Amino acid sequence: MTDRSGPTTTGAATRTACLWVPDWPVVAALVVAGLGPEAPAAVTGGPGGRIVAVSAPARSSGVRRGMRRREAQGRCPDLQLWPADDARDAREFEPVAVAAETVVSGLEIARPGLLLLPSGGAARYHGSEQDLARELTEQVAVRTGHECQVGVADGFLAAVLAAREDAVVPPGAARDYLAARPAAVLVHARPGDRALTELVDLWRRLGVRTLADLAALPDAAVAARFGDLGVWAQRLARGQDVRPPARRRLAEDLTVAEELDPPAHRVDVATFAARRLAERLHEDLSRHGLACGRLRITARAVDLVTGEARTLERLWRTDDTLGGLSAARITDRVRWQLEGWLTASSLGKGTAPAPIAGLTLAAEEVAPAGALQPRLWGPGAGEDLRARRAVERVQALLGGDAVLTVRLQGGRDPRDRVQLVPFGEQVPPERAPDRPWPGALPPPAPSVVLPEPVPAHVLDDTGRPVVVDVRLGVSGGPARVVVPGDSVGGGVAAGGGAGGARGGVADGGAAGGTWSGLDAVVVNWAGPWPVAERWWLPSGRRRVFVQVVTDGAGAQGLGLLLSSSAGEWSLEALYD
Repeated sequence: MTDRSGPTTTGAATRTACLWVPDWPVVAALVVAGLGPEAPAAVTGGPGGRIVAVSAPARSSGVRRGMRRREAQGRCPDLQLWPADDARDAREFEPVAVAAETVVSGLEIARPGLLLLPSGGAARYHGSEQDLARELTEQVAVRTGHECQVGVADGFLAAVLAAREDAVVPPGAARDYLAARPAAVLVHARPGDRALTELVDLWRRLGVRTLADLAALPDAAVAARFGDLGVWAQRLARGQDVRPPARRRLAEDLTVAEELDPPAHRVDVATFAARRLAERLHEDLSRHGLACGRLRITARAVDLVTGEARTLERLWRTDDTLGGLSAARITDRVRWQLEGWLTASSLGKGTAPAPIAGLTLAAEEVAPAGALQPRLWGPGAGEDLRARRAVERVQALLGGDAVLTVRLQGGRDPRDRVQLVPFGEQVPPERAPDRPWPGALPPPAPSVVLPEPVPAHVLDDTGRPVVVDVRLGVSGGPARVVVPGDSVGGGVAAGGGAGGARGGVADGGAAGGTWSGLDAVVVNWAGPWPVAERWWLPSGRRRVFVQVVTDGAGAQGLGLLLSSSAGEWSLEALYD
C-alpha cells in the first residue's frame, strides 16, 4: 500500500474503504466456465458487441476495452469470449462479499466487483487503515482465490480511485487527490452510464477538463445547466459523499416482508415473491415521495432436516440521480442476490443451500424525490400497474412461461426479429439487435407477422407467375396476389424491420380472415431484396422479398410482404 499525502481540507465526506476486484465480469465468467485466471478471456456487451472487460493475459496480448470482437480475436486467437451477464456477475460475487464480511460488518455492494465498507471502527480494531486493507485482501484471496485491491479515502469517488491504485488517501486530502485527474474518471463511479459519458464529453468541449475545474464551478450554475447529474458529479469532484450527511431514520412502513410457505428451493419461485415485495416497496416510496439510497435484502433460510433457521442479509447501494430504483430494478437486485444465496458457489463445497422461508426488503437512507401526481387517464392513471399485477397473478398460478411478451432482437426477416420471452424476465436476446444485419428489410415494419409463411401466387399482368432470376431480374411486375382459401393462422404483431417493434398478438380468427382466400390487384410494389443466409452450408437459405400494396374487395390498401425461394412464393407478413 502507498500513502497519498496532501493538505487537509474540510468536507462532509466520511472515511470509506473500497474493495475492488479488477476485471470482475471476466473473473466471474472464468469461474462459471471452470477456467483459471491464466486463460485469456474477455466479455462483450454494449453497442456493437464490443469488448467491455478484459483479463490480464488477454491484455498482455494487445486486447483492449472498446475493441470489436474480430479485432480482439485477431490479436489473441485463443481469446475466450462471453456475453455480459449481470446476474452471473452478482451471483459469483457473493463469496467475495462473504469473505469481506469476516473482516468488516455492514458492507455495501455498489455493483458486482466493488464493495464499500466503513473504515473507521474496523481500522482502529486492526491497527490502521493499511492493516485493514491488508486483512481484506488476504481474506478474499484465502477464501475465494480472487485477487483484489483495497483503497481508503474520504468520499465515494476518491475511495474507488484509491482502490484502483491500491492506495490510502490521508483524511482531508481527497479533494487534492482528485483535483488533477481528468473529469473522465467519473465514469469509474458509474460504469456504462451513457448520460454521464456524454456529459463528460460536453465538459471537455467546454474546457472543463479536470475534476478541479468541475469543483470550482458555481453550484447554482452547475445545477441550472447540467441538472441532478451535474450536481452529483460536482460533489464527487470535491471529494464529498454522494448523499447529504444528514440521514433520515428508516420509516416502519418502508419495510416489506413476506413468508414463503412452502419454503422456496429455486430462485424463480423466490423471485415471484420478491417481485411482489418490490412492487409494494416501490409503491410505498412513491406514495411518500421518497427515493432510497440503500436497499437491504434479508432472507430467512431454514434447514429442513434440523429445523434451524439462519438469517442472510446483504446491503446494496442504489444511487440513482434521477429518482431512485424502479420496481423492476429492485427485483433484479433481489434476484441476483437470491441466486448468490441459493447456489453452492456462495456456500462452499459440500454445503447444500437451505430453502428460503421468508423475505424482507427495506429502503434505507430515504430522501425526498418529489411527488408525482397521477394522471386522470393514460399510463400514469394506474391501469398499467393493475394490468401488470393481473399478469403476475396469472404467472403465479400457471408458471413464469404462461405469459409471454414480444421483444425485438437481431435478424434479417420479420419473423427472426421477434423473440417471445416470459413477461417480466430479463432474458438476453438470442441475437443482438444492435449489430449490423446486411440484407435486413428496410422500414416500415410489418404490423402482423405470420407464425409460418403462407403459400401464395404472384402473377403478372398476363396471368403468368412472376419469377425472380439469380441476377434479381423480375420477369414481370406483380399485378395480382392470390392466397389459397385454406391458408389460415395467427400472427404475432411485431416490428420485424428496422423501424422497431409495435403491435401485440393477433389471433388467427380476426387476422386470419384478412389474408385467407385473398385475391387482390397490386397497385404498387417495391423490391426485390435478396437475403442469403448461411450460403456456405447445404441447409442455407436464399430468398428475395417484395413489398406490395393491394387494392381489392375486402383488402383496400392492404400491404403485404412476400418472399420467393426456389420459385415458390409465400406470404410472410402484413402492413396496416
